[in-house]
Amino acid sequence: MAAAVISTSSETWAETLPRRGYAAILALILTESAFFSIFVVAYIFYSGKSLSGPFPREVLLLSTPVVNTICLLSSSVTIVWAIRSLHRGSVRAFVFWWLVTFVLGLEFLAGTAFEWRRLIYHEGFTITTNLFGTTFYSLVGLHAAHVTIGLFLILVVMILTVGGYVNERHVYRTDVLSWYWHFVDAVWVVVFLTVYVICR
Repeated sequence: MAAAVISTSSETWAETLPRRGYAAILALILTESAFFSIFVVAYIFYSGKSLSGPFPREVLLLSTPVVNTICLLSSSVTIVWAIRSLHRGSVRAFVFWWLVTFVLGLEFLAGTAFEWRRLIYHEGFTITTNLFGTTFYSLVGLHAAHVTIGLFLILVVMILTVGGYVNERHVYRTDVLSWYWHFVDAVWVVVFLTVYVICR
């Protein structure tokens, strides 16, 4: 009798616990959030303390980052639509929205590369130019690295799906990956506001 009660209690406790994938991605997000916070605080702290130019208002434009931001935030919507399609069993719709998510993320990286090319080759502004250059490329580059990782994972899932290895039974795994992608998008909002609005 006592063993049955203990067994029932254990099963009830196990059912209330979050799934391992969600717990793991949440731990990763919390860790990465602390990491990004350090870089954002450092950028704000050292903002305006460069002894020589160029300064943010002289080299940073809003046109490219705004387009990048729209594309990246839109990808958070399309990845949700992709997972909902997979949940309904529509693999074809999943592939379409998953591909759109990948393209939007790729556009963001291309836009970042375009901006860096302009800054480096036309403005002569590099990571070693001054304190602003060091903190700017470190913060924006850190985020770009996370976007690259996310795009690689999205590409892997897309290849597996086209190969017939992903279906509605894998909704949970794709949802876990979407949490990371939403985190990357949310972090960019903070980085964008810090770099291009508050400290410009």
